[in-house]
Amino acid sequence: MKTVIINGSPRKNWNTARILKEARKGAEAAGYETTYVDLYDLKYTGCRSCLACKRRGIDEPCKCHIKDDLTPILESIYQADHLIIGSPIYFDQPTGEVRSLLERVCFPPLSYNDYSSLFRGKVDVTVFLTMNTPIEAYEQQLKTAMEAYFWPFRFLNGKVKIIPICDTLQTDDYSRFEMKSFDEKHKRAVHEQDFPGALSRAFEIGKREK
Repeated sequence: MKTVIINGSPRKNWNTARILKEARKGAEAAGYETTYVDLYDLKYTGCRSCLACKRRGIDEPCKCHIKDDLTPILESIYQADHLIIGSPIYFDQPTGEVRSLLERVCFPPLSYNDYSSLFRGKVDVTVFLTMNTPIEAYEQQLKTAMEAYFWPFRFLNGKVKIIPICDTLQTDDYSRFEMKSFDEKHKRAVHEQDFPGALSRAFEIGKREK
């Protein structure tokens, strides 16, 4: 079993990263081979619409032909059993780095003949989304949009699961920033109450049974 874990946050040690590192611990506890990647360390772009993956007669139709820092990561994903992605939500969207990753992963498997998947493997995808939004607002305003946003991962032929981590703590020291819209006491209380459970869930998801 191979698990690829992708941090789509610019922060390497905060909410999203902590969730993902716990998922990695779970995967390693189960004996899975793991790869952990911080997207913000890489230099790459989204799909360039070169159509190289759609040329007739190519030996590997399910392959992105762009060569950059993302190239080996894509190869690891296509060989994995489980892809775990984490992203904060900015302006009701995942980060741009995650969007670029999605394009590069999902466009090559898409057949322009019949819109089926050319991918012959099966990779389950779990997406952790961290956000300031309370869970009630996520359910009412963002859930359907996020399900639509990440549907292209179904071209990897596995299950796609989205897990929101809501009402997160933005900083250890609110006094350093202009953040009067947020109630620090509330944020800390929610963090202390809910975040340990989110970490435990991430561990179990990483540890999942095949």
